[in-house]
Amino acid sequence: MGIFSRMSDIINANINSLLDKAEDPEKIVRLMIQEMEDTLVEVRSATAKTLAERKERERHLEVLSRETASWEDKATLALGREREDLARAALAEKARVADQKESIERELGLIGEQLERLNGDIGKLQAKLDDARARQRSIILRAKNAETTHRARTQIHSAKIDDVLARFEYAERRIDHVEAQSEALAMGRAKSLQEEFAALEANDRVDAELAALKRKLSGDRRQEEESQG
Repeated sequence: MGIFSRMSDIINANINSLLDKAEDPEKIVRLMIQEMEDTLVEVRSATAKTLAERKERERHLEVLSRETASWEDKATLALGREREDLARAALAEKARVADQKESIERELGLIGEQLERLNGDIGKLQAKLDDARARQRSIILRAKNAETTHRARTQIHSAKIDDVLARFEYAERRIDHVEAQSEALAMGRAKSLQEEFAALEANDRVDAELAALKRKLSGDRRQEEESQG
């Protein structure tokens, strides 16, 4: 069963209200658009049929107009020949044809009113269809944005991020340890010349390891910022 039972339902429908109540707005708006397109095709088909009927009536009216003029000419000819009986018969035929003309003219009036209503309905249907298509584009865009946001938040809270943070903390602890060793080497008793040189070499190794750890930490942080950006 369709969303709309008749054309007036579509014209009077509050699309926002229907979508707000729908569990699956994207599906509902797709069905709405399908029904509106089908209805629009039917209304345009009815309009084309009515236009064809009007053209047929107009052609018939032209024929009757010529017949009316012809019977009047015949009545005039009969009177000129003093054939009043034929003139009466011709005028009777003219009257009969005139009645048919009046009937056709009334039908054309009704057809004109019907076409006016159909054209109005087509305009309203097209406006509703355009509105529904705009809503569909908005719903699809919102759904894509929601999916992107959900995916980004899932990545932020993933185990991979936790692992990177844990490695940051470990690297920081290593740096603290190396710095403490460096400070400890500078403290204590006076050193011999050999110890002084050994301390210098140890300090160089510590400084090199410290620099390497700092570079590693800086690189990990840069990768994390790029992945989150």
